[in-house]
Amino acid sequence: MCLAFQFSMKKNSNAEMTHEQSQSVQKLGTMIQGIQIAMMTTEESDGVLRSRPMATQNSEFDGTLWFFTREHSPKVEEVQKHHMINLSYAEPSDNRYISITGRAELVKDENKARELWNPLLKAWFPKGLSDPELALLKVTVDHAEYWETTSSTMVQVVGFLKAVTTGKKADHVGDHGKLDLAG
Repeated sequence: MCLAFQFSMKKNSNAEMTHEQSQSVQKLGTMIQGIQIAMMTTEESDGVLRSRPMATQNSEFDGTLWFFTREHSPKVEEVQKHHMINLSYAEPSDNRYISITGRAELVKDENKARELWNPLLKAWFPKGLSDPELALLKVTVDHAEYWETTSSTMVQVVGFLKAVTTGKKADHVGDHGKLDLAG
């Protein structure tokens, strides 16, 4: 069965989330859980969009995503000029696809870096946590859209073939939803 629904999530003026907001954050956190790499798209100064793979740091999702970066890198220059970025997550084996729009900012916070640190990061930061180029990109999620299907590939193929032969739109191809986290 195909379900389409939309979450509207406006942040309150106070720091507390409504029950609906909390459920939306939890849904998005569940959707991206286990997908290690996101394609981060930024805008260069001439308007060209540029994407690169980034490893999402393992932390409980609260509406913010964290990425390690070099302080003096092209992507940092780009997000300092154009804060809005896109993150694309895909897990084809589970039929999960997520597109996130958010505001990125450079953060130099030793405590947060220590909290998120993983020894595998030494491949990019040989001096570890004491690397002077070590920085974080904090992405505050504004909007997200996702697609997922729990039906087997065979059920999907049968649905598509039925649509092709009948000339009617395919149904029962999965769930689609939108989240609006902008304040």
